[in-house]
Amino acid sequence: MTRKSESDEENSLLFPPPDPPAGSRQRRLGARARARLSRGLFILPTLFTVGNLFCGYLSVWSSIRGTFQTAAILIIAAAVLDMLDGRIARLTNSTSRFGEEYDSLADLVSFGIAPAVLAYSWGLADFHRLGWMASFLFVVCGSMRLARFNIQTRVTDKKYFIGLPIPAAAGTIATLVLATPERLVSRFWMAGLLALTVVLSYLMISTLRYRSFKDLDLRRQRRAWILPVIALVFAVIAYRPAVTLLALALLYAASGPVARALSFVRERGGKSKAA
Repeated sequence: MTRKSESDEENSLLFPPPDPPAGSRQRRLGARARARLSRGLFILPTLFTVGNLFCGYLSVWSSIRGTFQTAAILIIAAAVLDMLDGRIARLTNSTSRFGEEYDSLADLVSFGIAPAVLAYSWGLADFHRLGWMASFLFVVCGSMRLARFNIQTRVTDKKYFIGLPIPAAAGTIATLVLATPERLVSRFWMAGLLALTVVLSYLMISTLRYRSFKDLDLRRQRRAWILPVIALVFAVIAYRPAVTLLALALLYAASGPVARALSFVRERGGKSKAA
């Protein structure tokens, strides 16, 4: 490479290159601002996912300390944050493969490990080995449910979930603890919690279909009656939050088996009529 001569340097000082047009400079500044905004929008749903993970971690810590009501509330708060992060990502057009995978990892902590530790500390510890095996089964089935959901997002009907969603399973345990926050002492209710943990674990990996309510469109006039129903549900939740949330969680968990049973009865009825 050849060095510039002294005359070239003097000419560059005496006659500097012209400034770029104002329009191109504004376009560059606008592109930089949009790039910074897109990075900020990408971080926004991730912050909600971190909040979800943080609530799950605090729930585990609260269960170990014996503050079961706080642990249950933190699981419900994690569920709210889990619903918000995906919707915010879609609204801001900042969805990414990284966000989907990170969300699944956070869900495993908040809705797999946290409710399993809560169930064991609250009512399964007296069963010793059987208790921790049931709680670990919940974690295993929850992780399998998340893995199956990740690989079926593009091949399943958006109106339905295949298997009980893991936030709903965790919410069932959390609302049960909210309804009776004191540690279980009756062997009868401990056995009921053990059975419920096993049933919820099976429902998560089952092929039962659960409504996702993603197709619910409140703008249709024929569905305007849904708004008063939603308002009534919120009023009842405000009046008796723990009992109402527990009833809703149990109804949703039971909706899958009930729908399968009704479908089986209709199929048998149709075959008998055809015969």
